[in-house]
Amino acid sequence: MNSLSRRKFLQISGSTFAAASAIGALGYAAKGSLALAEEKKESGIKKIPTYCNLCFWKCGAIAWLKDGQLWKITGNPLDPLSNGRLCPRGTGGIGTNTDPNRLKAPLIRTKKRGEDAWSVVTWDEALNYIAGKLNKIKSELGPESVALFSHGIGGNFIKHTFLAYGTPHIFAPSYAQCRGPRDVGFELTFGEGIGSPERTDIKNTRCMALIGSHLGENMHNSQVQELSVAVDNGASIIVVDPRFSIVAGKAKYYLPIKPGTDMALLLAWANVIIKEKKYDVEFVELYGLGFEQFAASVAQYTPEWAYTETGIEPQLIIETALELARNKPASFIHPGRHTTWYGDDTQRSRTIALVNALLGNWNHKGAFFKPVKLKVPSYPYPDYPESTRGRADNPGKKYPWAGEDEGLTNGIREATITGKPYPIKAWVTYSTNLINALPNQQETIKAIQNLDLMVAIDILPSEIAGWADVVLPEATYLERFDDLHSSPFTTPFLGIRQPAVKPPEDQKPGWWIAKKLADKLGLGQYFPWKDIEEYLKYRVESAGLSYDELKENGIILGEKLPNYVEEGLEQSFPTPSGKVEFYSPQLEEKGFPPIPVYTKHENPHDGYFRLLFGRTPVHTFSFTQSNPILQEMFEENEVWINADIAKSYNLKSGDYIKLKNQDGVVSNKLKVRATERIRTDCVYMVHGFGHQSKALKTTYNKGANDAQLVTKYKIDPIMGGTGMNVNFVTFIQEGV
Repeated sequence: MNSLSRRKFLQISGSTFAAASAIGALGYAAKGSLALAEEKKESGIKKIPTYCNLCFWKCGAIAWLKDGQLWKITGNPLDPLSNGRLCPRGTGGIGTNTDPNRLKAPLIRTKKRGEDAWSVVTWDEALNYIAGKLNKIKSELGPESVALFSHGIGGNFIKHTFLAYGTPHIFAPSYAQCRGPRDVGFELTFGEGIGSPERTDIKNTRCMALIGSHLGENMHNSQVQELSVAVDNGASIIVVDPRFSIVAGKAKYYLPIKPGTDMALLLAWANVIIKEKKYDVEFVELYGLGFEQFAASVAQYTPEWAYTETGIEPQLIIETALELARNKPASFIHPGRHTTWYGDDTQRSRTIALVNALLGNWNHKGAFFKPVKLKVPSYPYPDYPESTRGRADNPGKKYPWAGEDEGLTNGIREATITGKPYPIKAWVTYSTNLINALPNQQETIKAIQNLDLMVAIDILPSEIAGWADVVLPEATYLERFDDLHSSPFTTPFLGIRQPAVKPPEDQKPGWWIAKKLADKLGLGQYFPWKDIEEYLKYRVESAGLSYDELKENGIILGEKLPNYVEEGLEQSFPTPSGKVEFYSPQLEEKGFPPIPVYTKHENPHDGYFRLLFGRTPVHTFSFTQSNPILQEMFEENEVWINADIAKSYNLKSGDYIKLKNQDGVVSNKLKVRATERIRTDCVYMVHGFGHQSKALKTTYNKGANDAQLVTKYKIDPIMGGTGMNVNFVTFIQEGV
């Protein structure tokens, strides 16, 4: 199979399936929200507190039922993350329940991968099949030959099953393909990461710089709410971006930077702040390590030099650097989230951390707060078996700062292809579409073809499910219990997710799948509780809290603790030196530059443009495009092209074109958006569209898939992340 466009996943014929009505590809009677009403004949209005699953923010929410049917979803006013308000995705959450494309019953492939022949089976048959394959792999090759890819809190119990099975290979693509460089860059500097949600105090800031971070399009609920407060309070917003984003419209300064030169600007900002003696001298003297070496190193990066790299006028570089400095410590550069850009991303993120350190803003109001968490005891499980073979995704710790808790998704893919350092023979995915999450789709498919078992646990028939041997349909977040939610934030809190309605067909919650599979694998001792509520009640009451109160209100708040130095918080920096490391002995010891050094990146050739991609406020990654409510708001993506460039190609807004990348890969057709709001050397598109699974009937082939065009990537040598902003595209106009 040479391309995903030739896939026919779940194109089901009557001769193939006796129970075709159970399959998501053949249509859907939207009765899930009516299930309780039919069973219990409920009437009136009922509210059920839960927390959202439309992104990683996990905002506290309330599901409202009217006569037993899902009616609406609102924010929980007790929740410090949502403050009683949800983003467009959250309010459209009902669409996850009524999505006509949903998977309905377990499926087992009956022919080789790439041929779409499936059998509808019972849960017992599906889990027996999986357990038989996993036990065979374990006995012949060891448990390390199995990898789990999981996204979101719903995967906690699946992770538990596979840790009990004995594999160390638990992966979160959000690490190596998104935020890993940012986390490592800040940890190397301050000894602590940024967290999720990020520890940024936007509402109290006097000045914030955003570098390729699109608040307002990246719809992170509490941050967007805080941005509104900051703007109302007159905060200076500095936006650095090749594209005039939504937040750029709120900015005091907009810097249309040349893509790939962000570190040049950051180093020039450091140069100005130090040269003009506008840094926080007391903070640097008390807590800094190696400041003199850092100052000497950045002396070469003048605004005049940076202008030749970035295209930003020297005076504007100076003015924005001083704007940050004059508002310290209530000013900061936002660390961003999707930071895997060019392969030197840890050093770029570390440069962001270092300029913040010059502002003395760590744990200060208006910049970075100290997160606090409500501590809830874990369930007393048996210890997991320990592996002595070492990890296959990062053999020999080639990438010294790769996070082992979340792993290198691309590293395990390489091991699956090569069989080195040892064979990887089974992949299990939970709520993550690796075809669209990883760069170079053909490498992912090649790895899958080397497997003895591929399992997908999902709500929708995504592209990755189309390559699985077994597909397990999960209940949506509105139909299930999940693990407790207690993210570190300004206020310690505990949240609960609980079902508002029953699954409409033969879907099951993740905790049930994990527990039943563990039983089949002979690991029942790792699930001593009889059901999820026994587990949840034990944990809540072990923390001295009321389970009944949590179920009723959805949120329990803990005691307020200091978040800032201004509130009496004492500074501490858990680096090896106990200092803010302007000069990093850790990096030096491993052979990396201890101070960030600017590196040039490849520019597009004539007729090509750098491909940039990002978000829209109403969709999350590639799994909400078929949500009928959200699809109505944003049905397909467009390609942003500079108006002058579009004119030179005789293109206008609304025209359809295709994009071809440097390796000859051609996208679906998509609409042109000719605009002055983007530079001439790049184009931009929203991620997650152009679905190639024909089972996603309502969104199949709508728009184009940026992941299809990301065939090149550069690996960060420090932590192993995949820089993906290194692809270039040109336009195909004929035959579209």
